[in-house]
Amino acid sequence: MSGPLVVLVGPMGVGKTTVGELLAERLGTAFRDSDADIVAAQGREIADIFVDEGEAAFRAIEKQAVRTAVTEHTGILALGGGAVLDAGTRALLAGHQVVYLAMDVEEAVKRTGLNTARPLLAVNPRKQWRELMDARRHLYEEVARCVVATDDRTPEEVAQEVLNVLELKEA
Repeated sequence: MSGPLVVLVGPMGVGKTTVGELLAERLGTAFRDSDADIVAAQGREIADIFVDEGEAAFRAIEKQAVRTAVTEHTGILALGGGAVLDAGTRALLAGHQVVYLAMDVEEAVKRTGLNTARPLLAVNPRKQWRELMDARRHLYEEVARCVVATDDRTPEEVAQEVLNVLELKEA
């Protein structure tokens, strides 16, 4: 099957971009982030799309961006935290080496402060984060070949664990 070598999924702030860039470097391949694709194509931040057009409009844009990236990209691909909400996206990921980068709420607080410009966490961020994870955890697990915990680990340690569990050799 063509497509990405590895797809990273997980909640916002888990480190998909940072770990993805490290993996791409170690494997001698390209890195792509579907959220960055959306920002580039739309010419505005994701938070602005949420505010201006709503979540449903953003999810439609995201679905197409993910489909394009999975179809075109052959390196490491990081998906936005909510990309797995779409059943078509989950089906598209079947057969790919998908890794769910996981963290608990306390790690999310440490990493993001849960007070940054994240549109789904605007009110009561800890509660919202827990609710998002309750709604999404099973979807991350459904699409993933493996789960790598990121709590109390450096991005380098997480990248190494991904390489180990997928039995990938560095370039």
